[in-house]
Amino acid sequence: MTGINALFLLVGLLLFISVLASTISARLGLPLLLLFLGVGMLAGEDGPGGIVFNDYFIATLISQLALAVILLDGGLRTRVASFRVALKPAAVLATWGVIGTAGLLGIFATWLLDVDWRLGMLLAAIVGSTDAAAVFALLRNSGVKLNERVQATLEIESGANDPMAILLVVALVEMLLHPEKASAAGVAWMLVSQMGLGALIGLIAGWVLSRLMARLSLAEGLYALLILSGGLLIFAATNLLNGSGFLAVYLAGVVVGNRRSHATEHVLRVMDGLAWLSQAVMFVVLGLLVSPTNMLAHAWEAMAMAVFLTLVARPIAVAIGLWPFNYKRNELAYVSWVGLRGAVPVTLAIFPVMMGVPDSDLLFNVAFAVVLLSLLVQGATVPVAARWLKVDVPPRPEPVDMREVWVGDKAALDLLEYRVEAGSRAEGRHPDDVAAEAGGISVRCVALVRRGKLQRMGLNTRMLPGDSLWLVAPDEVSGEIARLFTSSGDELTANASFFGEFVVDPSALAGDLALTYGLSLEDDELRMSVRDMMRRRLGRPAVVGDRLVAGAFVLTVREMGPGGVIAAVGLKCPSLAAPRRD
Repeated sequence: MTGINALFLLVGLLLFISVLASTISARLGLPLLLLFLGVGMLAGEDGPGGIVFNDYFIATLISQLALAVILLDGGLRTRVASFRVALKPAAVLATWGVIGTAGLLGIFATWLLDVDWRLGMLLAAIVGSTDAAAVFALLRNSGVKLNERVQATLEIESGANDPMAILLVVALVEMLLHPEKASAAGVAWMLVSQMGLGALIGLIAGWVLSRLMARLSLAEGLYALLILSGGLLIFAATNLLNGSGFLAVYLAGVVVGNRRSHATEHVLRVMDGLAWLSQAVMFVVLGLLVSPTNMLAHAWEAMAMAVFLTLVARPIAVAIGLWPFNYKRNELAYVSWVGLRGAVPVTLAIFPVMMGVPDSDLLFNVAFAVVLLSLLVQGATVPVAARWLKVDVPPRPEPVDMREVWVGDKAALDLLEYRVEAGSRAEGRHPDDVAAEAGGISVRCVALVRRGKLQRMGLNTRMLPGDSLWLVAPDEVSGEIARLFTSSGDELTANASFFGEFVVDPSALAGDLALTYGLSLEDDELRMSVRDMMRRRLGRPAVVGDRLVAGAFVLTVREMGPGGVIAAVGLKCPSLAAPRRD
C-alpha cells in the first residue's frame, strides 16, 4: 500500500504544481501547455525531482487517451457555422498541408542531418502536422478575438490532420523496416480507410449519442460520463477498424455539440475540466519522458529544423493550399505562423522508438525540441501576431455569463448575466426599464446582485457600476442587450476605428451608396445590392471583419446573419480615418 500511496502522492503533487503554475502563465506571457511540460521536465531524471520514467508504452497510452478527450471537447465547442467558411480550405491543409510541409522539411532534414532520405522524411512527417491540444488551448485562451475564417481554419485543420500525419509516419516506418512490403497501393488504401472510416463512424456515432442525450433521463452528472465514455468507444472502435479514431471522436463531438438538449450546458462545463486535466496529465508525462541532456545534444539541429519549418516549409505549403480560396496575405501569414506543434508530434515520435527504427532516439529528441520551440516562440506570440497581422476583430459586447434552464424536453430559457459599467446606458436606471428597452415583454429581470449579495428590488432601485443583472432573454438579442451595459464611448470609438463611422444597410442599392458618398464602383456593380457587390468582390464566404476598398472609402462586414448572410456593413470615410492595412 505504501507504494500505491506514494504514486498517488506523486501524481497529485505534479498536477497540483501544474495547476498553480497556470496562475503565472499569463504574467510571463507563456503558454500554459509549456508550463505543464516544464513541470514534467523538472520532475524528471535530469531535474530536481530525479524521477526516472522511460516507459514509452505508458506514455503513448496516456497521450492517446488524453488526445481523444481533448478532441472530443474541441468538437463539442466547434459550431457548424464555422464549417461554412473554412471546411474546404481546412480539409486541404489537413491533407496537402501535411504532405507539402513534410516533403519540404524532409528534404531539408535529410541534408542537415546527413541521414537516409527515409529517416529524414520520417522526422519531417512526425512534426508535419499541427496539434489540436495546442491550437484549441492557445486560440481559445489567448485573449484575442480572431476573424472567424482564420480561427475556424486553424481549429478544423488541427482536428482533422492527424490521419495524414499518422499515415505518413506508418508508411515511412514500414519503408525503413520492411522496404520489400511497402507499396503505393497499401499507402493509398490506408489513407482511404483512415479518413473515410473516421469521418463515417464519427458522424453516425455522434448522431446516435446526440439522440441518446435528448431522450434519456439521467442524473445530471451522468450525461458528461455518457459523452466521455461514448467518445472513447468511438475512438477505440474506429482505430480497431483501421480508421482514424482522432478524426472520428472530433466529428462526433461536433455533431453532439450542435444538437442542443437539456444536458448540453452541464456536459460542456464538465468536459472543460476534463480537457484541462487531460492536457495537464499528458504534457507532464511527456515532460517526464524526455531527457533534457539528450535533447540539448541535438539543440542546433532542432533549432534549424524549427526555423525552416516555421519560416519556409509551412508558409509555402499554406500559400499553395489556400491559393484557390482567396485568403489575404495577412491571413495566410497568420495561418502559417500558428502552425503549433504539441503532443501529437511527440506521440508520433514514440512510435519509431517502440518499433525499433534505427536512430529513433535522434528522431524523438529532435521532435521534442521542435515542439518546445514551437510552443515557446509561436505559442507565446499568438495574440501579438494577431494584432500585428490584423486578423483580429473588436470583441462584441457579450453577457458575462450564460446559463440554460430547461423547462421541457425541447424548451429552454436563456439566463444571461450582465455587469453594469460606468458610463453605460444602464447605469442609474431601474432594471425593469432596461429590460423593457432591451426586448420588451420577451426580456425579464430575475435578479440584481450588488457586492456579491442578492439585492431586493423596489420601485426606487437604481443600478450602480459593478452591479450584476440576471435576465431571461432570447439568445439572439444577447448582444444588443450587452450594449446597454457597456461604456458607450469606448465601444463607439473601437467600432468607428475598425468598422467605420456609418452603418450601411446591405440590401441598399450600391449605386445609391456610390451617388451619396462618391464611392468608386464598376458599372455593373451599380445595379447590385451592397451585399451582392461585397460578396462578388470578396470571392469567398464573408465573415465579420472582411473589407474592401471602394475608391477612398472602406466597406467592412459588421454583422453576419443566419445562413451566412451579411447583415450590416460599416463605412469608413477617408477624411476621418485611414483604411487599415490587410
